[in-house]
Amino acid sequence: MGTTFENLVEFTLHKPAEDFPEKTRHYAALMLLDTLGIVIGAGPMDAGVIARETAVALYGSSDAANTARMMFDGRKVSVAGSAYASATQTDNLDGHDGYNPTKGHIGVVVVPTLAAIAETIPDFSGPEALATVTVGYEVAGRAGISLHDTVSDYHTSGAWNALGVVAMIARMRGMSADHMREAMGIAEYHGPRSQMMREIATPTMLHDGSGWGAMVGVSSCVLAQKGFTGAPAITIEEDRVAKHWDDLGSFWQMELQYVKPYPICRWAHASIDATRALMIEHGLTHTDIKHIQVNSFHEAACLFPTMPDSTSKAQYALPFAVATQVAYGRIGLEHISGDGLSDPLVENILNRITVTETEGHSSRFPLGRWADVQITLNDGTVLDSGDTHARGGPEAPLTDEEVIAKFMEFATPSLGETRAAAIRDAVLGLEHPDSKFSDLAALIFDAP
Repeated sequence: MGTTFENLVEFTLHKPAEDFPEKTRHYAALMLLDTLGIVIGAGPMDAGVIARETAVALYGSSDAANTARMMFDGRKVSVAGSAYASATQTDNLDGHDGYNPTKGHIGVVVVPTLAAIAETIPDFSGPEALATVTVGYEVAGRAGISLHDTVSDYHTSGAWNALGVVAMIARMRGMSADHMREAMGIAEYHGPRSQMMREIATPTMLHDGSGWGAMVGVSSCVLAQKGFTGAPAITIEEDRVAKHWDDLGSFWQMELQYVKPYPICRWAHASIDATRALMIEHGLTHTDIKHIQVNSFHEAACLFPTMPDSTSKAQYALPFAVATQVAYGRIGLEHISGDGLSDPLVENILNRITVTETEGHSSRFPLGRWADVQITLNDGTVLDSGDTHARGGPEAPLTDEEVIAKFMEFATPSLGETRAAAIRDAVLGLEHPDSKFSDLAALIFDAP
């Protein structure tokens, strides 16, 4: 058995697509579809518009080998600008997937990177596209766990998902092991180790830092191939983190990502789900409820506590999310933006909600996202949810049909049903041995 980096090289650069398990590639297709739905849904939102305009203003390219269109926009910028714009856009609609042990998100950079770099290389097969997606998830996930295990601060996903970007590009462009090693070190060094809890305390468009993570990852590869040095990446090569890389290629993190049923910070989902379950079980409406007591882990209890005045705050809010679920039985884009931010019914319900941190739930974070809820009815009856884990992950997975329906819900308003359905079919078709990535690429760049 070689060193950690040698094993990483073998996995990233040399493992054939057909050697990736069929189940793993299926999950890669589902995560690709789910993330594309969020890319599309986030397109008209202010943060995505600003990111794309900024990419046009600042991150262009005169090198055809490093020029790419922006997704669902069509304008050409640099590959780093394209990945940055789409990742920032996606990051600002908090409906994309994540992985509990990393305390963050991977698909948000994987999909923009795949699209941008595919613009600059010859066409490749659908199975190879799904293998490349998997490489991004497997490398970024382990880099995230390694970084969290060795530093004291809670940093955003951009700090470590940049390394997954490097791995994807190294595979797609056939980089040498030496160039990949330098790029990994550059990406780790410049990855934005931004303060997650600051963003929770004061939600803005910064979100999880993944736009800059994507830009850093892409830029690091270009730098390394031009001779810039930066190795080693200690989240890969330091002895303390070797244990997190030992199972690369045998344990598939790709199959353990969670899909969000709501475009809200994952920390709030257990509380939403517990409330939802009680209301469905007992046939409740908001008029039946006197008070809702939510008990969850520390980070969840820190989420925005009152009515939000921006979509950024709405996505990092817990009482608002629970109140919206109580009011409408779902949480959609219309609830976290525009008039939804001043909905008097939601505000009325929010004022009946109390949130408390519970040590038992805190002790299970980040491996679990737990909550329990007590609903007091107008007649004094108290209904108790019991401990509830957020839906969408391996503990309570969504069905394939639910993931597909979610994609259509987010994609159809912008693209129309015909184009959304064509993208759905193209993504799922990537599992077929004879498929080409260009079947999908033809559908994901033109503006709506």
